[in-house]
Amino acid sequence: MSKTQQGFSTRELKKIFSIVFVAYMVLAVAFYFLSGEQLRYRDSRGNIEMPVANAATVELTAGSVVEQQFTPKIQIFEHLSVQWGVFNRVNHGTVNVQLVNLATQKVLLDQNLQADQLTEGQVTTFDFPALETVCNAPLALRITSPDAVAGDALTPVMKTDATLENGQLYVNGQAVDGELAFSATGRDYIWTGLHYWQFAAAGAVILAALLLMLLHKHKTGKKSFILNAMIALRRYRFLIKQLVDRDFKAKYKRSILGVFWSFLNPLLNMIVQYVVFSNMFKFDIPYFPVYLLCGNVIFNYFSESCGMALTSIVGNADLIKKVYVPKYIYPLTRIMSSLINMLISLIPLAAVALISGLLPNRTYLLLPFPLLCLALFCLGLGMLLASAMVFFRDIQFLWGVLTTIWMYLTPIFYPITALPETIQSIVKMNPLYFYVTFLRSCVIDGLSPEPFMYVQCALIALGMLAVGAFTFKKSQDNFVLYL
Repeated sequence: MSKTQQGFSTRELKKIFSIVFVAYMVLAVAFYFLSGEQLRYRDSRGNIEMPVANAATVELTAGSVVEQQFTPKIQIFEHLSVQWGVFNRVNHGTVNVQLVNLATQKVLLDQNLQADQLTEGQVTTFDFPALETVCNAPLALRITSPDAVAGDALTPVMKTDATLENGQLYVNGQAVDGELAFSATGRDYIWTGLHYWQFAAAGAVILAALLLMLLHKHKTGKKSFILNAMIALRRYRFLIKQLVDRDFKAKYKRSILGVFWSFLNPLLNMIVQYVVFSNMFKFDIPYFPVYLLCGNVIFNYFSESCGMALTSIVGNADLIKKVYVPKYIYPLTRIMSSLINMLISLIPLAAVALISGLLPNRTYLLLPFPLLCLALFCLGLGMLLASAMVFFRDIQFLWGVLTTIWMYLTPIFYPITALPETIQSIVKMNPLYFYVTFLRSCVIDGLSPEPFMYVQCALIALGMLAVGAFTFKKSQDNFVLYL
């Protein structure tokens, strides 16, 4: 096939594919260092949280023993904390805290505290140097005093209506109902992160095989969806640019502030929501303005881009009837023009984060991933909506209702932990939940999400894109009959 027929010469394709492969290798290495420890470790799902104490165990005089047995499910044991009661007085004497492996009788912690240095409700934390030998091992947290006397000794506190799985609380050798006010925390390994380079190498092999297959199809003249898409984007790049410019400029036509509204809109929404929700619900959310802006940036792009893509075919009916252009270009340009608005809205987000005391960090470089996945998700949903709109004009009204419901199911102004567990499970089925959480993790926490969230974001985007593209392709030949 000639270059005119195929759109690319073999030499050009080799150059493009070489750049793609090298870019993959560079990004794979960069991602390893940008993601940090979050790629390999996560907070343990077996962490034991400290219960709210409501009773005392026993005054810890000489000879008294408080022992909490438990079996941690923590792969890397790092911290142990105990809460104390002092009877609102200054006590004296020495307190000995031990952590013993009951299977081997090995003492893992043996530390003394001075009672006069502890205050009412104080929590003492003991750190371990990444202890990796106690996961699923029976342990005993043993608290004694060699010299305290009655009326001058402190007391470990407990929760009477709590029971610890695989554990029992003993006071002076007697089993009691309840749980010591203590916590045990650490980290777990992430299997995918530990084998990151194997996955990266496998991805390189798959990518190389795909590129070689595409090059072979090009040489033999066989059809390929990817090659056809590349040719179409190259052939119609001028039209795509014009349509994107038209949609972007049309939004601010005859507006005095113009593009400045892309800065102002998210800020005004954030201010209104901050005033309303910070006073109405009293959510204890750190950096609440930034929290709000992250949610607004994601949801506003989703709502705007899909709403514009919804009418992309119906709104270009005259052009579609007169000139042949691949019809998927119309929803694509709507998604792209909205993407410009979203990128502009990231500037006030960064400014508010900086004013709030959140300095830019390396995880900002990870943001293109969730934003690209979100754009692909919106493209897939936009193509689905555009197809449906051609045959059922009521879709535009239903979409308005659906968008409102979707907004309240997205944790924009509330923490998901404030919801009942059944509702939390529903919210976590919302695709936007992952993109909002990803953005907040990078901007507010300064941490990369766990590897599984990358997979979730990518699968949701590609899945929606596949559904939307398939539906659009199957129905596009009938568009002209209904326009």
